[in-house]
Amino acid sequence: MAVLSAGVLNLPHVFENISILQLLLVAGVALFASIVGGVAGYGSGALLPLVLVPLIGAEPVVPILSLSALTTNISRSIAFRKYIQPRRVVIVVVMAVPTCLIGAYVYTQLTSFGALIVIGSMLCLTVPLRRYMKHIDLSLGDRGLAVGAFGYGFLGGGTTGAGVIILSLLMATGLEGAAVIATDATLSIAIGVTKVSVFGVRGAINAQVLAFGVLIASTALPGAFLARKFVEALPMHVHTTILDVMVVIGGLTMIVSAFTM
Repeated sequence: MAVLSAGVLNLPHVFENISILQLLLVAGVALFASIVGGVAGYGSGALLPLVLVPLIGAEPVVPILSLSALTTNISRSIAFRKYIQPRRVVIVVVMAVPTCLIGAYVYTQLTSFGALIVIGSMLCLTVPLRRYMKHIDLSLGDRGLAVGAFGYGFLGGGTTGAGVIILSLLMATGLEGAAVIATDATLSIAIGVTKVSVFGVRGAINAQVLAFGVLIASTALPGAFLARKFVEALPMHVHTTILDVMVVIGGLTMIVSAFTM
C-alpha cells in the first residue's frame, strides 16, 4: 500500500515490489509513447497500459494516464501552438466534459476484472474503428463534431485509448496533420482536468498513482518536442502498422488475463 510520510511520498513503499529495471522500462515506454503520440496524435494511451497493467494491475491505469496526460498535452499544445483551431476546441470541450464526468465516475466503480475488460476491449476496438472511419471517409461539420464529442466524452472519461475517436472526428471536419495534433492536445487538457477531478474526489488517486503519474509525465515531457522533428520524416504507414499490432495483442492479453486471474 502506498503511504504518505510527513506529506512526502515514501518512494520505497510506493514502488514496492517494482525493480529499478521495471521503472526504467516504464520511463522508456513513456518517452517512446510521447513521441509516437506527438507524431500520430494517438498512441500514448494505447502503449502505456501494456507495461503498466502487468506491474500494478488495471485499476490505477486510467487515473495514472490521466495525470500524466495533462503534462504531455500541455507540452504538445505548446510545441504545436500555432496550429491550434480554437473553434473546434470549444465545441468538443463544451459537449464532451459533461459525459466525461459520467464516464470517469463509472470507471471508479469497476473491479480489477471490469477494468481489465474495459481497457482491453477499448484497445482492441481502436484499430478497426480507426480503419473503418478512414474507409468511409467520414465528413463532419460543427454540428456533427458536437454530436460525436458528446459520445467521445463518456468513453474518454472511463477508458484509455479513446483518443483515436476524437482524432477521427477532427480529421472528418477537414483538419490535417499538425492541426489535428495541436487541437486534440488542447481540448484533451480540459478532458484531463475533468477526469483527474473525478478520480480525486472518488479516492482513485493515491500515492502510487501520483508517483507513477509524475514519473511518466517527467519522462514524456521532451517527447512532444522531439515528435515535431519527426512529423514529416517518419514513414507513417510503418509506424501505424506496428502500433496496431501491439495494441491489439496487448488488448487481447488483458482480456485473457481478466478471465484467468
